[in-house]
Amino acid sequence: MLDDETCFRAAQAKDPRFDGQFFTAVTSTGIYCRPSCPAVTPKRANMRFYPSAAAAQQGGFRACKRCRPGAAPGSPEWNSRADLVGRAMRLIADGFVDREGVAGLAARLGYSARQLDRQLFAELGAGPLALARAQRAETARLLLETTALPVSAVCFAAGFSSIRQFNDTVRAIFALTPSGLRQLGARHAGQGGAASLSLRLTYRAPIALDVLLSFLGERAIPGVEELVGATYRRVLTLPHDRAVVTLAAGEEGRAPYVAAHLALGDLRDLTAAVGRCRRLLDLDADPETVGGALSGDALLAPLVAARPGLRVPGTVDPAELAVRAILGQQVSVAGARTVGGRLAAAFGEPLAAPEGALTTTFPRAEALAALSPADLPLPAARGRALIGLAEQLSSGKLTLDPGADRDDCEEALLALPGIGPWTAAYIRMRALSDPDAFLAGDLGLRHALAALGEASGPADALRRAEAWRPWRAYALHHLWASLPTTTRPASAAA
Repeated sequence: MLDDETCFRAAQAKDPRFDGQFFTAVTSTGIYCRPSCPAVTPKRANMRFYPSAAAAQQGGFRACKRCRPGAAPGSPEWNSRADLVGRAMRLIADGFVDREGVAGLAARLGYSARQLDRQLFAELGAGPLALARAQRAETARLLLETTALPVSAVCFAAGFSSIRQFNDTVRAIFALTPSGLRQLGARHAGQGGAASLSLRLTYRAPIALDVLLSFLGERAIPGVEELVGATYRRVLTLPHDRAVVTLAAGEEGRAPYVAAHLALGDLRDLTAAVGRCRRLLDLDADPETVGGALSGDALLAPLVAARPGLRVPGTVDPAELAVRAILGQQVSVAGARTVGGRLAAAFGEPLAAPEGALTTTFPRAEALAALSPADLPLPAARGRALIGLAEQLSSGKLTLDPGADRDDCEEALLALPGIGPWTAAYIRMRALSDPDAFLAGDLGLRHALAALGEASGPADALRRAEAWRPWRAYALHHLWASLPTTTRPASAAA
């Protein structure tokens, strides 16, 4: 948590870079806001600062109707931290508490519920139930404002267990009834179908969205995902059903956002779908902090200036990304796409209602684990490696999710036949969203360093990259992006 004086100066400056990193509450009005709220800055004596929206709510404050603090980007702290609180917050953002409860969350993290509650409360001023409640309230707000669903349907789709609990929570947080919140929201968004939502995914500017979407489009698996112009679409496999998401740049002249359209099979998946899209596009990053740190290096400074706000692409499905990392071993990006498309067509689950070129899911680990290497369009060694990985994932011996311990996962991956340091580091970077992951032996990295007049061997790259910690993954993407498209080697094909 930032100190109070820093928080006050950020609120005075209406600095949007701090949105989501802390929340400002005003004792004279009983309202809490994001730091960039356009309202007149209150007297310093009337201001309180909280590390989370849930903590502000527990303090008796309700959400500002003007700046809508629940829609602020998430704290970038949870991207980088690998400790218990960081892992817990990533799982809560994925809707884990709604699906498994606090006991399930604690068991997944290897702690008792009491220990987990104590740790979260110490840092965030709220326990897992309160944090999940705040998230459910924001999901309810989205559904009330963007769909024509009956209020009762919104209640259960958002994860509430009863109408009374839903009504009480909405009134406490928004100072409105659900119907009143819907009327207020009609000024912000149009109505959609029961399973069709148009959302704004906010982020901290700047963002090199064209580079990010191009990276995803070059690797798009036919039938599962596609890039058409500047619009990216893909199939999602979510806890309750499947969905299709469309992502594109938001309108200019408004607060920065990515326009997302979700066609959900089950509205209970909204929280998970939004969280996974945010991780895919690295929308909770703090580009000013990352760019400022990397710009201090003379080698990277011009690259950062050329592509301000460059993000590290994540994934909507860590298990899928791990499989794709094996598919991309020692082949071109185009070759990995072709093999991935064959795999999806043969072993994915067809969509009941295909949406244009999107026709199937990516194969589940359970389906791949049941195959033999001869069934796969791969060399025998890579086929065995893929099936071995799928067996570990389907059995639960290896879990790649937002709550995974990155060091433990990398160690487990390296113990599997056919998975070496490059593959394990690539999975760590994209599937586990580690901002400091680094592929020292990557061929593309070697070419980029050589083109910039630097020693390019793996040991040289590791030594050079020490100055880029804890943002080595961002430095790596800047170096990849610096290579001309026509001369890029078969690197990071997954």
